[in-house]
Amino acid sequence: MELVRVPALNDNYIWILVDNQHQCIIVDPAEAEPVLEIINLKQLTPVAILLTHHHNDHTDGVKGILNSYPKLPVFGSKETRSKGATELVNEGDSVVINQFNFKVIALPGHTSEHIGFYQAPYLFCGDTLFSAGCGRIFEGTPEQMFQSIQKIAALPDETLICCAHEYTLSNLNFAHHIWPENTAILQYLEKVTAARDKQQPTVPSLLKNERNINIFLQCGNPELQHKLNISIPNPPLRAVFTLLRQLKDQY
Repeated sequence: MELVRVPALNDNYIWILVDNQHQCIIVDPAEAEPVLEIINLKQLTPVAILLTHHHNDHTDGVKGILNSYPKLPVFGSKETRSKGATELVNEGDSVVINQFNFKVIALPGHTSEHIGFYQAPYLFCGDTLFSAGCGRIFEGTPEQMFQSIQKIAALPDETLICCAHEYTLSNLNFAHHIWPENTAILQYLEKVTAARDKQQPTVPSLLKNERNINIFLQCGNPELQHKLNISIPNPPLRAVFTLLRQLKDQY
């Protein structure tokens, strides 16, 4: 498989996954034009569109792509029906098309019916988990977002976190602000700063790496809890997560 990252809007990424027969699936098309350009340039045959949630910066390109490929199935949860989804899927469903075989994972929190698509090693997780951070909670609850991130954390180390935004640098700045003594975060901040100075992308990111630099995956770490002024022993991890997300919202 070949993973193609397509920059869109200000900081979005559209993902195109290509098999060895030049068939492809398109994930969260914020815009149609850059996707169609890649398809034409690489002489690809699209076989499906996958939508993680209903926000416009993940769906606005659907109509334009369907104008060129009107029979293309569009997979998404119920909340994406109004954005062009023709095949509604839920937790535990599979999307099987030729060499593609995705498991659907319910990831509510950012929106109430947010989903992810997983075909090892690729996880298309929309706005649930970012490199060094996580998504804002607009429609769901902190409890839902915490549980969604726990699902992602349970995946293999070699999972590629294919998130939909270039937010890594701002996320690392926040993490360093919270936990300045963490050398893994500091070193990765320096690496990502250099990359972004050259306008280089920072995702996808290995889940193995995220375990070291993403504080939203480290809620059980006593040092992090101490930095958050949590004094009770063994606090509920969802409470630690909720506090972190509130602090990020205010940062």
